[in-house]
Parts: sequence; structure tokens; C-alpha cells
Amino acid sequence: MKKLIFKRKLPDVLENVTSKSDWETRREEIKELLQREEYGFFPPKPDSVEFYEEKNRCLKNFAAGKAEFRTYIVKADVGGKRFSFPFYATIPCNRDNIPAFLHINFRNAVPDRYMPNEEIMDNGFAVFSFCYKDITSDNGDFSNGLAGVLLEGKEREDHTFGKITLWAWAAMRVMDCIEKIPHIDISRIAVCGHSRLGKTALLCGAFDERFCAAFSNDSGCCGAAISRDKIGETVEKICDVFPYWFCKNFYKYKNAEHIMPFDQHFLLALIAPRHVYIASAKEDLWSDPLSEQLTCFAASPVWEFLGKPGFVGEDREAHDDEAFHDGFIGYHKRSGSHYFGREDWLNYFDFMRKHFFGEEEDK
Repeated sequence: MKKLIFKRKLPDVLENVTSKSDWETRREEIKELLQREEYGFFPPKPDSVEFYEEKNRCLKNFAAGKAEFRTYIVKADVGGKRFSFPFYATIPCNRDNIPAFLHINFRNAVPDRYMPNEEIMDNGFAVFSFCYKDITSDNGDFSNGLAGVLLEGKEREDHTFGKITLWAWAAMRVMDCIEKIPHIDISRIAVCGHSRLGKTALLCGAFDERFCAAFSNDSGCCGAAISRDKIGETVEKICDVFPYWFCKNFYKYKNAEHIMPFDQHFLLALIAPRHVYIASAKEDLWSDPLSEQLTCFAASPVWEFLGKPGFVGEDREAHDDEAFHDGFIGYHKRSGSHYFGREDWLNYFDFMRKHFFGEEEDK
């Protein structure tokens, strides 16, 4: 794996870093770089965030009385403009200091085919979720939802946010609300997502240090996968089909990944020294499991520089259905195709238990 990293000629994430203060400076440089050149700049933090519970959309006896299901409405004021959207909470009954997942979801269904709420609770977690399309549409229309509120009919500039950035910003606003919800342990909140929303989860975790961990499932190009020499979806292909996910500056790297002053290990590195987890699927060649695992290896030196174990495992490609949970960078490659399934969740539970509960995994 290390030979492959050398062969792909990745830029040095620790360039000119010899001290922790150097890293803090470098980290700010990387944050500015990734916003200016790939995802676009985040909207400002809201002037205020409020939320309320919709009583007519709540259940006190969810999952045969194991939990309460609640619907909340977030109201965020940005520069005198207001944006509102719903999010959903499934909170186990009669417990305190509950760790939780914030799932950025494709749908607002609870439970959902990507979100087994009862099993999540049975493993000791609350789960919060929202539907990404309630934030802004998944297309090139920037006149609706949060995009419309912020742009007010203006054209995007070259460094203006893409849709992934807006979805990540919304996840941060849900975190603003979670901090005020009783019985939740805000020191153990992990953000997660699948595919394009796995990219979103990484970006959110990189820019919001309140999240203890970011879990990215099959996120591939411009998510967890190294872009240089990637198979399947490439920068050119993703920009041709989904240009609105990114800022306009990113388009110049179509078929020119080798000139990028960054690659996706820069995004993972922003999460250090917190935890991050990358999940791949054997048959998901569009996402490219090898390039996803390479990112774990390439980002690992940042954790090691900060005195934490990064990716802990042999210097080789993962076997099918093999997981690596010992370091602060977790990884697994399951059998099957592009999907967010039970096996992925079970690995996430094990990783969280190992690193945040002080428990060894079931063997």
C-alpha cells in the first residue's frame, strides 16, 4: 500500500510541519484550500438557531416502548434571513448520557432501509437524522431551499459553496440542537452518511470538531477515495454528472488530478486527532475500495504526528469482510455492492464501543 501511495505521487499533507503549532497553521491552510478549490466556502454560522418539537409527529412508545420518536423543526437565522427544516430523533427510554449517530439520509423515513433504528438503539445509541433534500435539491438548481435563501437569485462565484457543503452545514445546525436535547452525551456524537452523503459526513466531521467521529460509507470519488489514478468514478466523470456538488473552481481538475495541490487524504487529516471510519464494498468498483483504503494509509501520518494511532493494520489491501478497528482510522471492506447495510452498522457499533465505551469487540 505504501508503494502505491508513492506511485500515485500524493501531495504531502504534513508539508513544512515540525511542531503541533505548525500543524494548526497547516490545518487552517488545508481548510481554506479544500473550500476554495473543491467544495466551496461554507455559509457563515447562523446568528441564531432555534428548534421546537412537533407534538403531532411524535411517538412515545416507538419500537414497542423502547424509545421515543420525535420530530423537530430547526430555524436558523443567517444575515437576517431564516431557513427551516425538520430532523428526527429516536432516543432510548430511561437512560442518560446516551451516545448517538447523526445520519445524513436520502429519505425522511424512520426507520429507513439505510437506518435500522431499533437495532441502533439495541446497541446502545440514539439516532438523529434528516433528509438531505429538505435542505436543497440534488441538482443544479440553486434557487430553492438553503441555496435560494443564501444566494437570493445571484449566480455562484467560482469559490461559492456546492450542494455537499450546504448539506454538511445543515448537519452542523442539527448538532446545534442536539447539544440542547436532554439525556444525550454530546461528547459521543458521530456523523455518518452513505455515498454522496458519505462525502458530506466527512466534510462535516472535518469542519465541525464537536463530532467525535465521522463514518463514511462507500463515498468514493471526492469522498474517501484518493483521486489520483482512481478507477471507476473520476474527477472528470463526477464533474460532468454532478458539477453542482462542488464549487466551480474544482472543474479545472477534470482529467488533471495530478495538478491538484491536495487529494482526499487532506480531508481525512482535518479530522485528526479525532476518529474517522471508512467503509468499502468489494463489488463497488465505481467507488474503488482500494483507493478508499489508500486514503486511510495516506492520512495516517497526521494522527501519528499528533501522538495517536492512525490506521493500524498490515501494509496490504484488505481481504473481503475484513475490518481494522484498532487505530483512530477505522476501515472495513465487506462483500457485496454499493449499499449501506446491517454489516456496515455492526462494524460502526464495534468501533464506537472499542474507542468510546472502553469495551473490546465481540470475537
